[in-house]
Amino acid sequence: MVLGVTGGIASGKTTVALAFKELGAVVINADELAREIVRPGCSVLRQIAEYFGNRVLLPGGALNRPLLAELIFNDDEARRALNRITHPAIAALAAKRLREAECGGASLVVYDAPLLFEAGADGQVDKVLVVAVSEEEQLTRLMARDGIGREQALARIAAQMPLAEKIARADYVVDNSGSLEETRGQVSALMERLGRVSGESSAPESAE
Repeated sequence: MVLGVTGGIASGKTTVALAFKELGAVVINADELAREIVRPGCSVLRQIAEYFGNRVLLPGGALNRPLLAELIFNDDEARRALNRITHPAIAALAAKRLREAECGGASLVVYDAPLLFEAGADGQVDKVLVVAVSEEEQLTRLMARDGIGREQALARIAAQMPLAEKIARADYVVDNSGSLEETRGQVSALMERLGRVSGESSAPESAE
């Protein structure tokens, strides 16, 4: 089974994915794939430089991620252009890695993808788990993690698909508002349940 794990920014997706890994799941991280496809010499990096100009490249030829993020943050068209360049390449590499993991005998493969729904990658997985936190907890974690103010944090959250919409499309939900031990307990319970998935209900289930 391939389980897609997604959620809002600073919701704790990586924490949940690592908990699955500790329990024996194979984890494939979309952010790592995104870094892989823009290594110097890769065609995707050349396409990005052609669209945004060589200013997005560092002297050694690597992608200047902070500058690119700044360029697309308040520019919807630039962000859409970047997505058109990168999403197909990430999807192709993800499909390859997912096949390799399944062919290697993995009983559970976790695809950790922040933009799972936005990129249409939910079609590559069997079930979707959304990591949820309260808005206030999300704000607190995001401000602490990125060293930004409340208004900046709110803007970054608003730029993503609403968490409520992701939850409505999920098969499972993990509430990551509590302690690490509580989150791990939900993941462990879900690991046991996944072998008994019937697919009879379309409503998202709590992992508790």
